[in-house]
Amino acid sequence: MTQPLRRLLDLPGVSDLETKALMKPGYADPSRRDEFPEVDACLVAIFGLTAEQAEDAARPDDWDRIERLSPQDQADVFEAEGWDVRDAKRKPLRMLAVMAEPLALAMRGVAGNLPDAPFVPEPAEEKSAWGSDLAAEAARFRKR
Repeated sequence: MTQPLRRLLDLPGVSDLETKALMKPGYADPSRRDEFPEVDACLVAIFGLTAEQAEDAARPDDWDRIERLSPQDQADVFEAEGWDVRDAKRKPLRMLAVMAEPLALAMRGVAGNLPDAPFVPEPAEEKSAWGSDLAAEAARFRKR
């Protein structure tokens, strides 16, 4: 039996950063990380290292330079190693550009660490039933 993938989006704070990156793409830009200290705060809380510490960490000789791959290729490599770094539409997360390097270092035991606590998915947003009311009203209208 295969073990389920661990979702990066389920880690504390990642979903919030992903939403912020949707509204302000600068959150997901590694060159602008000085403008958004909450990104480093999230990385430290999850992996125990900042993006700058991840850049400066010594790599083993056989390092595959995952941080330089395209987002799609990164998602495929992470998936092969047991991590789901995609959103609900199966696209790589916007924040992957910032989080790929610390995640890769931590999961391979090079620097930082992975969270010990079991994953608790962030609560899903409640969806209103306004569409069902509209569909019922349309059905009644068609009968007239």
